[in-house]
Amino acid sequence: MDFDISLLLIGLLIAFVLGWLASRLDLRQLRIENRQAPKAYFKGLNFLLNEQQDQAIDAFIEAVQSDPDTSELHFALGNLFRRRGEYERAVRVHQHLLSRGDLSQDDQHRAQHALALDYLKAGLLDRAEEALLKLEGTRFEAQARLALLANYERSRDWEHAAGIARKLEASGQGSFTGRLAHYLCEQAATLLAQGDESSARALLEQAIASAPQVPRPRMDLAALWTRSGQAAKACKTLTEALYAAPSAIPLIAPLLAQSALAAGEGEATLALLKSTYLDVPSLDVLDAIVTLEASSSELTPTARDWYARHLEKEPSLVAATKWIAGEKLEREAFHPQVQRALDHAVKPLTRYRCAACGFEAKVHFWQCPGCQAWDSYPARRVEEL
Repeated sequence: MDFDISLLLIGLLIAFVLGWLASRLDLRQLRIENRQAPKAYFKGLNFLLNEQQDQAIDAFIEAVQSDPDTSELHFALGNLFRRRGEYERAVRVHQHLLSRGDLSQDDQHRAQHALALDYLKAGLLDRAEEALLKLEGTRFEAQARLALLANYERSRDWEHAAGIARKLEASGQGSFTGRLAHYLCEQAATLLAQGDESSARALLEQAIASAPQVPRPRMDLAALWTRSGQAAKACKTLTEALYAAPSAIPLIAPLLAQSALAAGEGEATLALLKSTYLDVPSLDVLDAIVTLEASSSELTPTARDWYARHLEKEPSLVAATKWIAGEKLEREAFHPQVQRALDHAVKPLTRYRCAACGFEAKVHFWQCPGCQAWDSYPARRVEEL
């Protein structure tokens, strides 16, 4: 009996020692892992702050391998992949997060939003739309709607874009009245291309009623009247636009001069533009005045003198070039060469420049083709900015 008790006590002692050693080994391993994971994380953060994205990704991958349950590291890794343009890898990371059952609801929404951004950046618009629509009612709802709006604009789905814009305005995210007017104009242009003038006109009139301060609907409607041979209505519409949108007068004036000549209302329109020029001494208003004066034999034949008068108000290489074009020089034989040089020099000055991204174009855009911003092009030329 004594022998059995001794063996039992020895066995218990050995078991205790082995258990203690095992626990020490587990604690040691845990400490090593805990030290390694933060070390890899902070190393990746350091690389990220130094804009060394390749090294940061390697460090975060190491940290994720050490602790695959850390969601924050997955988010950081996915965002880095997206920033580098590795959209497939970013999608896999965020899909993995969504597949995890232990993720909180807020983190699930966050992963859904990140996945939608991955699809947007990759140009997978259908998948992006599907992912963004799932964020309705979450804290990412406003961001998702803005992304959806950009998505619909990019795919030229103006009807759905209008619906999202109305939701954003209703939720207090700002005024989208002007943008909604542009959407109606885009839809009208599509209908007009299909030959449906009456429906296009109805949409333009709706845009004018909802956003009377926006010049585009009236300008598009005037173009429609001109297309159908109703110059008087076009002239009337553009005259209304002149008063409703003073900031767009340089865009409206040349069109108004053309429609006034076609409608036989040159004198009245000329008087209006001269009065407007006193308040808005723009080169385009000046061109419209010169066009109207030069077309009437009853008016002064020296219409070109308006360019010289403009130079008294402000220096303008464009106005000087247009005045010199009709002037007789002392050595007229060299006039064509001089004129070509001046015309070449003023070309960059007659462009329009986006106030948001600086993209320049020969024609005025309502939406910048560079940054996609709406109404970012001033109505004035580069020389007048």
